[in-house]
Amino acid sequence: MATEQAVSSPGPVPVPTPPPSPSPARSLARRVRNRLDGFFALLTRRPVSLYGTAVLRIGYGLLYLAFLLREFPHRDEIWGPGSPWTPALARELFYDTGWASILTLSDSRPYFECCYALAVITAALFMLGWRTRAVSVLFAVVVASFHARSIFMTDGGDNLILLMAMYLVFTGCGRRWSLDARRARLRAARQNGPVRPGDEDEEGDGLRPNLLFARRTLVTVAHNCALFVIAAQVCFLYGSAGLYKVQGGSWGNGTALHYVLNLNLFQPWPALSHLADSHPALLGAACYLTVLPQVAFPFVLFGRLKYPVLTMLFGMHLGIAVLMGLPLFSGAMIIADSVFLPDRFYESLRRLCRRATGRADVPEASLPGAGPAAVPQQAGPRQAEREQEASADQPRS
Repeated sequence: MATEQAVSSPGPVPVPTPPPSPSPARSLARRVRNRLDGFFALLTRRPVSLYGTAVLRIGYGLLYLAFLLREFPHRDEIWGPGSPWTPALARELFYDTGWASILTLSDSRPYFECCYALAVITAALFMLGWRTRAVSVLFAVVVASFHARSIFMTDGGDNLILLMAMYLVFTGCGRRWSLDARRARLRAARQNGPVRPGDEDEEGDGLRPNLLFARRTLVTVAHNCALFVIAAQVCFLYGSAGLYKVQGGSWGNGTALHYVLNLNLFQPWPALSHLADSHPALLGAACYLTVLPQVAFPFVLFGRLKYPVLTMLFGMHLGIAVLMGLPLFSGAMIIADSVFLPDRFYESLRRLCRRATGRADVPEASLPGAGPAAVPQQAGPRQAEREQEASADQPRS
């Protein structure tokens, strides 16, 4: 009987021991590893900001085309054999500085006219996005050649266009709003298949799958790295300009724009400059609204504050173009700022334009880089990390 009671009486219920918590060092190492994996996925999975680089291509191609057409009557005095800065002097300077230019290969007038016509055609084709991979290289050579030929007549706008032309060589700036993207859509429509990422750049059907994957990964990494360099270039430009201004007292006391508006060299409309100079309170406020966005720009790129900052910078460059007569510099800066707008902004702008013109909207699945094999637009390191953790938690078959 005692034995039966001993058997039937419940014993103490074992309490499950909780799993040991990871050490702080191991937890930190895991977070660092996840961040690195997310950054690597962001760098290699897909090209980011394709609409932004397309805007850079269209903007700088159109701006340089307008610049060449504007200076067409004065082309010989600026870059040609009849320039006071002769080709011989340019070649002598190249020997010391390391620059090079296709314009100095010959001193003949027909050769210069052919180079000028080539520059105009190249800028137009680059703007339209025709064979962008090859034309972007030719556009960079043209911009560098004309820049080096008459380097003493350049300004900050010319320098920025030169840098952007070289950076855009490594980007997929022809994947949106280009003739290349249109040709890829038409080819996919004829084949009744989706447009694969990279097909709008060049044909890859003849490559083996592993070589095709390696080529697309290399193109994606080059695009994303070049885009990072473009963003860093603009941040350094604004940051250095703002920090340089705060070192002097004229921007702090609000009198810097007074001196700028009274320079005869920067008075395209003297009456307008004098009218603006007659409001000292507004000039003082404009001084602060010029310096503060430039200093704050590198620190607000990953938040919503970048939108009002970009708006203020747009107004500043518009004022520079009108009051100081520097449209090339202002246009180059406004185009560079557009790369910081997300792709969803340009997609909504595209839909709005199609609705305004009464055209049917093209679904995103038919665009180059979209479809089942593409990753959604504008993902950051945190989103890539969450996607990787979610895929790791799913049961494997």
